Amino acid sequence: MAAPALTRPPAAPVPPAPRQNRRRTATPARIAGTAIVSVLAVVWLLPYAWAAVTAFKPETEAAATPLTWFPESGFTLDAFTKVLGEGNIPLWTWNSLITSAAITVITLVISALCAYALSRIDFKGKRILMSVIIASIIIPPPVLIIPLFYQLLSMHLIDTYWAIILPQVIAPAMVFILKKFFDQIPRELEEAAIMDGAGRMRVFLQIVLPLSRPILSAVAIFVFIGAWNNFLWPFIATNDPSLLTLPVGLQTIKSAYGIQYAQNMASALLAALPLIIVFLFFQRQIIKGISTTGLAGT
Repeated sequence: MAAPALTRPPAAPVPPAPRQNRRRTATPARIAGTAIVSVLAVVWLLPYAWAAVTAFKPETEAAATPLTWFPESGFTLDAFTKVLGEGNIPLWTWNSLITSAAITVITLVISALCAYALSRIDFKGKRILMSVIIASIIIPPPVLIIPLFYQLLSMHLIDTYWAIILPQVIAPAMVFILKKFFDQIPRELEEAAIMDGAGRMRVFLQIVLPLSRPILSAVAIFVFIGAWNNFLWPFIATNDPSLLTLPVGLQTIKSAYGIQYAQNMASALLAALPLIIVFLFFQRQIIKGISTTGLAGT
């Protein structure tokens, strides 16, 4: 008769290692810094909170004195109803979406190509061109309004989408930011691809751009926000009511019906709502893109 096989008792479970206490010591300097930052955050958010509260007030109480945070008759949606009823909000939003998206795409293409050429290709006049790009960053955009208007007028582009789009696709600041990021990408990756037979454009599309997704996302969001909020140039370049962007269209409501505080605040909230949604979805890309630009060491 065979002897029964010896069974090994199960090993006792290993207790988890105690977690290290990572709580920072509450020093007086840290407490003071937190308090100061908290106060500054409240001060910064106070106007936005007041705008949101005013938008939901009745018009009579929005302009009444003394000012109060909570209306006696309660909050209402009358301001939003009047703004949506008196203005063509869907059309203006669509125009802003089309122009802002087109400006973002074209700006990314132009800026990325220009920045890559300045970062990787040695050509005659490169330093001069880079100096011109840096100098053009400090030029105020209103200075160029008159020559741009006459240029588009001679091209018969006034009162078209292109009149809004084309003058906004040149962004020297974005070229500079992208160049600084491309400078950080190791050249060995591109040299290995070139030795394998890849051309310059293929290296740019298949190696450089995939590695540049954080900064490209950040630049795209910055350009989109700037194009969406732009009021002055679309106001000058278009007279056709069917081409009005959201900031310009909301301004026509204000001028037509006088100063009505609740409606003004409701219009501002409606214009800012798409940007808030964009930021909530892409805030990680924005922070990551800013932190990887390499501007801190320049």
